[in-house]
Amino acid sequence: MVLPRAVHLVLALVLLACATARAQGVPSATSEPRAVEVDVHATDAGQTLSAEDAARLGLSPDAGDTPLAPPVLTADAPAAWPEGLEGTPGEVELELLVDVEGRVAETQVVRAASEPRLTDAALAAAPGLRFTPATLAGTPVAVRLPFIYRFTPPAQVPASSTHVTGEVRARGTRRPLTDAALFLDGAPEPAATTDAQGRFAVDVTPGTHALEVRAPGHATTTFTETLTQGQTLQVIYRLQPREVNPYETVVRDERPRTEVTRISLHEQELREVPGTLGDPFRVVMLMPGVGSLASGISYPVVRGSQPAATGFFLDGVRIPMLYHLLLGPAVVHPDFIDTVDFYPGAPPVQYGRVLGSAVEGRLSRPREDRLHFTAYADLLNAGGFIEQPFESTGTSVSLAGRFSYSALLLSLAANAFQRADAEHLRAGFWDYQARVEQKVGKGRLRLFALGSSDDVGIAPELRDAADGGGVVSRFHRIDLRGTHPVAGGEGEVGVTLGWDGLGLSGERTRSTGEALIREKVGEYGLRQASLAARAGWRRALTSSLELAVGADVEHRRSATTLTGTARPPGWRPSDDADPLKRPSALATFSGAYASATWKPSERWTVTPGLRVDAYHLVPGMTFTAVEPRLAVRHALTDSLTLKGGAGLYHQPPTVLVHVPAIDTASLRYGLQSGAQLDVGAEWRAFEGLELSADAYFNPLSRAVEFDLLDVAENRRRRGSLGEAPATTGYAYGFDLMARHPLGRHWFGWVSYSFLQSRRKARFSRIGDDNRVLETVEGTLPFAFEQAHTLNAALSYKFGNNWTVGTVVHFNTGRPETGQITSQTQRWVSDGDGVNHWVRQDLDRTQRLAPFFRVDARVAKSWASQDFTLDVSLDVLNLSAQQEVVAYEYRAGSGDDPDTPRGASPIRAPIRIPVILPLLGLKATY
Repeated sequence: MVLPRAVHLVLALVLLACATARAQGVPSATSEPRAVEVDVHATDAGQTLSAEDAARLGLSPDAGDTPLAPPVLTADAPAAWPEGLEGTPGEVELELLVDVEGRVAETQVVRAASEPRLTDAALAAAPGLRFTPATLAGTPVAVRLPFIYRFTPPAQVPASSTHVTGEVRARGTRRPLTDAALFLDGAPEPAATTDAQGRFAVDVTPGTHALEVRAPGHATTTFTETLTQGQTLQVIYRLQPREVNPYETVVRDERPRTEVTRISLHEQELREVPGTLGDPFRVVMLMPGVGSLASGISYPVVRGSQPAATGFFLDGVRIPMLYHLLLGPAVVHPDFIDTVDFYPGAPPVQYGRVLGSAVEGRLSRPREDRLHFTAYADLLNAGGFIEQPFESTGTSVSLAGRFSYSALLLSLAANAFQRADAEHLRAGFWDYQARVEQKVGKGRLRLFALGSSDDVGIAPELRDAADGGGVVSRFHRIDLRGTHPVAGGEGEVGVTLGWDGLGLSGERTRSTGEALIREKVGEYGLRQASLAARAGWRRALTSSLELAVGADVEHRRSATTLTGTARPPGWRPSDDADPLKRPSALATFSGAYASATWKPSERWTVTPGLRVDAYHLVPGMTFTAVEPRLAVRHALTDSLTLKGGAGLYHQPPTVLVHVPAIDTASLRYGLQSGAQLDVGAEWRAFEGLELSADAYFNPLSRAVEFDLLDVAENRRRRGSLGEAPATTGYAYGFDLMARHPLGRHWFGWVSYSFLQSRRKARFSRIGDDNRVLETVEGTLPFAFEQAHTLNAALSYKFGNNWTVGTVVHFNTGRPETGQITSQTQRWVSDGDGVNHWVRQDLDRTQRLAPFFRVDARVAKSWASQDFTLDVSLDVLNLSAQQEVVAYEYRAGSGDDPDTPRGASPIRAPIRIPVILPLLGLKATY
């Protein structure tokens, strides 16, 4: 196609409707269009108007030879040769009207081709042409100009009976490459491209050919094939990825943000954070608003609440114990987890019977393309994951499990330098998950089972009457879930069977006369069975209103078992009916909720909700909780959103972490109740940087939080079993976070949290003689309060498939109140001048020392033919810092070591050097 260069005395039609010139006689932009014919002359200076025509157009009197700048082609629009047409070359000459924006406004045929289909092809292609607009004396004008399309028939390729067919896959992952191009024998144009399944077909002549395969993100590779006449060669070409498991921004069908605060983590953000053992749920410990009992212990202390106040969910199913041995990984294999959603405050109404935050893991959707298998081993445990789809029936089966050999390693490490008859430490765990998912029409049916076991203890010495013991914790869940479109929305129903158990066993060494043997002498066991059902439905009623409703019911049956000489911790003959010591109970929890997401305008989102729960404990105790909740979001700009929310929350009494049966039987002490108020802002400063700030106030109108010593030593607040051990309190603070989501080879975040958490309590004033002077009431720092917490995480993947990451963590110490730590003491002198330690009043306690640690992770990936291999070194507390968990108060020697009068006070820190290096190997097929 050609735009002729020489235009001699071409008759041009100049449309001045859009001209902006204000010379006399030139129409304004609001005038009616006027068509004026002028002569355009080709001169050595270019194309110009005659002086006569310039005067007729109202230009200056000396505007003779006024220059006209012709259009210049900027975007071609090729005309394709009509499919199936055979013949000789042809030309089609057109006259184009190019408007003041450079678009083709009109097309006329000046000279048609002998073949009408060529003329039709030219007329169809011409509107796609783009030009720079013509200008007359600097003013854009519309002009007519000739344009020629020249057609050449495509070269005829003789039919071939020799073919190369096959697939193009990524080396290592076996992922089909849908955008690969194959070039035959150095041709500039591809001979074939792959389809959605990575398949291709190329016709070739007999002989040797070079096929060059190119795909974005993969190394270009040339394959040489030799074929004979009539041969069809089937191949699989594997391209080496430039990066194995690259840090790419993943476009997801994210749920719209309607809640006040939700932090969602995906992909490598879940599995490659240093210090987390590659476990998705441990990453929550590095989120804003999260404190800890001690470094490495995984149960989060969110916004100053007890760890048991946080609910852990897996696709709507509540999980009792999330982590192995407190220090270990979560009880769910990482390959089952697609996303982790963390709600630090004001969770939505679907999360019921929680007083604090919520953490939900969303199961990955079964892959339907081929068999997938993962095997993993490190210094702590080994495990595997396998997933097999059955396309013919629409079924997918997934299995996973892990087994810890930490018991063997701990025994070797702890007992290497001990006598054979010394105490022996043991610790180990295992877990399993199984899923069968079936397509049913437009819906899905899923059976999911999981279970976990933890065993830790000390075998007694091999001497007569030596004591030892252990703790075993186990749970199992079987969940049947179905989803299907219902009444214009999406419906879900589910049924869950559960079993939880906790056993405290005692061991003793006994002499048989001939040898010493270790035997089990008794067990105190807690057992709980549960049956739960749930239903939910969600529908978008209009473009601005969405409704969600749901209901759930759970029946629990708990019992205490005593065998041998076992007794409950802190047992006394008078407390057989104590719900914390012998917690046998029957209870039914039921609830229903409804929420609406309303967008009154493009920038406002309002989500009101209501949840109602009933807690029934046999015999005849029923508690009802009504929980209105509200979340509001207002987008000030496309990048800045203000948010706020409030709600009421209830939960049965808690004991540090979930303990089977106790959290059911303790319901007789009534419900805990509180409110959560949260305001904040989210700002996407630019692509790759997300900033958020939240300020909150959480008043507790009724808190029943037992500490471990309450259970172990038979103590209660106010010192009486008959009185309700309830109190009040509050927490307030703010969270800040700057985050770079996964993409551009790295991810990371920095968060800072400030917290003040208080509880009203009765406590004793202690005299210098260590006796109680009086009992008073006051508001004290809560045992889990860490006023300042800072986390920084960074992981970067280099082009040579090396990944390097680090985490920096800092927190101030918890109050030294005697709960899961020591109690502050003061150094006094009695009337005889003897110095000694006495307990400090609880409103004057000191704090544990601040703690700082650095974690690190280094990993290398390789891609083989059909599998990838990853080697990683993950070190928790690379900085080798020792956290202070308590203090020992003792008197040191003075000048006269024989008398306490010369003693000096010593407040010696008790430190835990938690350093956990894990060298791991992972193979993925």
